Amino acid sequence: MFFVIEVDTRRVHVLGITLYPSGPWVAQQARNLVMDLGERVGGFKFLIRDRDAKFTAAFDSVFADIGARVIKAPVRAPRANAFAERFVGTLRRECLDHLLIVNERHLRGVLTDWQAHYNEHRPHQGRQQRAPNDQPDRVVDLAAPVQRRRVLGGLINEYHRAA
Repeated sequence: MFFVIEVDTRRVHVLGITLYPSGPWVAQQARNLVMDLGERVGGFKFLIRDRDAKFTAAFDSVFADIGARVIKAPVRAPRANAFAERFVGTLRRECLDHLLIVNERHLRGVLTDWQAHYNEHRPHQGRQQRAPNDQPDRVVDLAAPVQRRRVLGGLINEYHRAA
């Protein structure tokens, strides 16, 4: 799984899944991310990545072209990329450790649902218990009944006020 996390909002983008990642595949996923972000891509000032050989010059040039500085994490320093490490741990503990993944298609569906839950509903302490895509100016009717939505077959429950 290849993903990018925006540190300021904690928004996660799952870019792709493959058994055999390669330099050209990783560079193409980066190009796809830049196209998907559109106008928001200007907000990327830097990219922290590890020193894997799959991150080729073509990958770095995708981000250099949008004006972002690519920073390589120091050798043997997992805390240098703590946000990504925390996301991977959270994904494993809250989702993947409770499911038996049968194939790549199943994994893709699970990660799509998890990404939507993570970005739309899951609270984050560093964001005052708000989700990455929360809109603080949105008005919520506190008198409306609470409804539950089951995600991933009931592994996760999301609660929201009925409209």
